[in-house]
Amino acid sequence: MGLRDRSGEGSSHDEDFITVRQRLYETDLRPVNNPQVVLIRHGQSEWNEKNLFTGFKDPALTEKGRQEAKLAAERLKKLGFVFDCAYTSALRRAQVTLDIVLEALDQKNIPIEKDQALNERDYGDLSGLNKDDARKKWGEEQVHIWRRSYDVPPPNGESLEMTAKRTLPYYNAQIKPKVLAGKKVLVAAHGNSLRQATCGFSIIMQLEGLTGEEIVKKELDTGVPIIYELDSEGCGKVLKCTVVNS
Repeated sequence: MGLRDRSGEGSSHDEDFITVRQRLYETDLRPVNNPQVVLIRHGQSEWNEKNLFTGFKDPALTEKGRQEAKLAAERLKKLGFVFDCAYTSALRRAQVTLDIVLEALDQKNIPIEKDQALNERDYGDLSGLNKDDARKKWGEEQVHIWRRSYDVPPPNGESLEMTAKRTLPYYNAQIKPKVLAGKKVLVAAHGNSLRQATCGFSIIMQLEGLTGEEIVKKELDTGVPIIYELDSEGCGKVLKCTVVNS
């Protein structure tokens, strides 16, 4: 991740190179007192590998997915993360990702809450279909509408808006209060459940201040942690977002 000063303070001309370099590193890597929450999408699943719509179905992680989770743990360990509690969905690909991360961090004894509110979006009749086959059956444009519009569900499935109505209320009621109370919280879930939530907002949409058009285009890599540092005052405004991909 980039090591740059985000505080808005420029270095003076009197500072030598060593002083500036030291300050830049301390800006990103020093221990922080502000609340932090770490979000991570599950590692690659067997259906991700096969390019299938997954949704509520429950495939296992691939070996690549397990390695992604281990790598995520290594990166978090380098940053010195010690978590107080964790949250995940009712689906095993998210649960196993969380288990691998916590085991590698030697933190499996922390409280873990599992809730279907954090489940992936239900793709209905698309579930289990290859995405290319679905395009052949219903057409490229229709499948794109189901996947990327906010309020149009696939047959017998959930729209992003419907997914939203169970995700953000859970985050605001169960997770956010602990974060603002100073707990280090890890959330292992799914691409759409981390993105989507009620009233046109999602966990990430709310944290980053994205529009509805922006959030449906946002992609989350499997097994890559995202650290949000929040302002403890008021509603918990994001002070810094760091994608831990190196």
